[in-house]
Amino acid sequence: MIPLLAALSVLQLVSGSVLEGYEATLLRYPALLVLVPVQIGTAGNLASIMCSRLTTQLYLGTYEPTLSNPGVRANVVAVFALAATVFSAVGVAAWALGAVLGGGLDLGRVLAISLGSGMLLAVLVVTTSIVAVEASYRVGLNPDDTTIPIVTNVCDVVGVVILFGVVTLVL
Repeated sequence: MIPLLAALSVLQLVSGSVLEGYEATLLRYPALLVLVPVQIGTAGNLASIMCSRLTTQLYLGTYEPTLSNPGVRANVVAVFALAATVFSAVGVAAWALGAVLGGGLDLGRVLAISLGSGMLLAVLVVTTSIVAVEASYRVGLNPDDTTIPIVTNVCDVVGVVILFGVVTLVL
């Protein structure tokens, strides 16, 4: 596990570099500053839930990494439903806090950023979770030990890139 955790720690440096590149934008629009930790944390939480559920299916012998598997399909639907609900609420809350802090973004733009990046993060969550569970199992590692550190780090790094990609498109 130590080499895996070391590699994931190095990967986190990329996330910090991306954030540093958008520092001026974050300071100009406080709503975005509010969105960063919440979006990334929520994506990591959704990924952890997805991995735990898939690993449970693996141990029960009901797991197959296809959408024709009703258990996998139900988890995918749940992740997208949770993402749509949570990222909508997060967008409204970020807009409200941004307005209090003097931000200049309207509700529509903040919601577009929050929901757009959130749903893209949901795609990342589903894909990364399935790949992490499969890869861990195939190389003989316990998915309970490996998947959550992998998916949370990937969601942190790629989540920042997705968020600011959507910010660039919307603004």
